[in-house]
Amino acid sequence: MTNSRSKNRKRRHFRVRAKISGTTSIPRLNVFKSNGHFYAQLIDDVKQATIVSASTLKMADLKSTSNIAAAEKVGQEIAKQAIAKKITTVVFDRGGYLYHGKVKAFAEAARQAGLKF
Repeated sequence: MTNSRSKNRKRRHFRVRAKISGTTSIPRLNVFKSNGHFYAQLIDDVKQATIVSASTLKMADLKSTSNIAAAEKVGQEIAKQAIAKKITTVVFDRGGYLYHGKVKAFAEAARQAGLKF
């Protein structure tokens, strides 16, 4: 029996999560993408709390909520919110996704907006 794409992604995500963890000073930047939207969160794993979140759900000015341009907007927004909370360094958690396309565009936009990872 073969595994589905989502099961394989979850297995990759668990492998990544075994190695990285976020703290209050250096939170984990987590990414999730669905067919319709793109989501990102800054997570403090010590307190088990979300510090900052951004997604395409709240962005009304986008032509499409599930393309590379939308992922870049989410990257800029999460970086802006993080810098407002005086967070500049994060640990990137790609969520088991390959580092290309939307995930890469998101990461590069967040870096250009001021986050270091």
